[in-house]
Amino acid sequence: MSATLRIGVIGVGRIGLSHAAAVKAQPAVSQLLVADADTARAEAAAARLGAVAVSVGDLISQADGVVIATSTSTHADLLLAAAAARRPVFCEKPVALDIPTTRAVLAQVKASGVPVQIGFQRRFDAGYQAARAAVRSGTLGELRRAHLLTCDAAPPPAEFIPGSGGLFKDCGIHDIDALRWVLGREVTETTAYGAARGAGFFAAAGDVSEAAGLLRLDDGTLATLQLSRYNGQGYDVRMEIAGVSGSIAVGLDAHTALRSAEPGVVFPDGKAHLAFYPRFEAAYRAELAAFIDVAAGLTASPASVEDALEALYVCEALRLSCAEGRPVAVDEVRRDF
Repeated sequence: MSATLRIGVIGVGRIGLSHAAAVKAQPAVSQLLVADADTARAEAAAARLGAVAVSVGDLISQADGVVIATSTSTHADLLLAAAAARRPVFCEKPVALDIPTTRAVLAQVKASGVPVQIGFQRRFDAGYQAARAAVRSGTLGELRRAHLLTCDAAPPPAEFIPGSGGLFKDCGIHDIDALRWVLGREVTETTAYGAARGAGFFAAAGDVSEAAGLLRLDDGTLATLQLSRYNGQGYDVRMEIAGVSGSIAVGLDAHTALRSAEPGVVFPDGKAHLAFYPRFEAAYRAELAAFIDVAAGLTASPASVEDALEALYVCEALRLSCAEGRPVAVDEVRRDF
């Protein structure tokens, strides 16, 4: 594909700047536009990347595709503005923190016919892709259980927590999307527990810093989920899948953030990742390369707003179960919102 696309990135903070660099590296991109609520930050990013800093409105009107990497509270409005301008959109997860807004965005996106890709980067990680292939091929046999784990090396800043949507929606939504995508099954019921340990700002925001969940899938498979804001060994993201004929693990490599207690065992022997971007850098690049094809009209979106809504239903069920101390069926969430 020749370099003919103008792609705009809205939001050039930590992840947005990395996304912008990945977009700029794509052979099909002829020009990179950047915009940010902080004009100085946008201009600095433009100078660093060889891009053009513009206003958000000008970016949406001029770009052939729009990447949204702003704070979560702005996602829905920006996504709808780009869709109204008939611009293909890549939007970081989540679309919104609440179900009614996500449903409203979905309805308008469907009506517009504009392709939208949600930033579920684990779909582009080599390990998750291999796990999906193993499940689809039947080499694991009938599935019996799965385990998912997302643990931050250290908590985010205190000011991030009140607008994050909580641990289940902020961190767990990636695990839920991966579970649906890898296994091809839907979650029907959840039971979850949480604890606000460590810094006081978790409890102050009505959030938890540690969580565990049990998920029942529509074929009877059981899955467990662990989430944490404190993992001193490093950033740890894994998925284990067990069937009657075999078991596999995603994220079990030299950089896995744990150590063996067995005498003489040195695996894993590499340095653990300390943050999410180094762990998933290749996946982030791959998902943005995929979006360039979406923007060019060559492929359909590999992660839709429907996928975001389905994952959000499950995360809301987990949050409700944790808050009320009871099992919550996902259909209860669907019905009540």
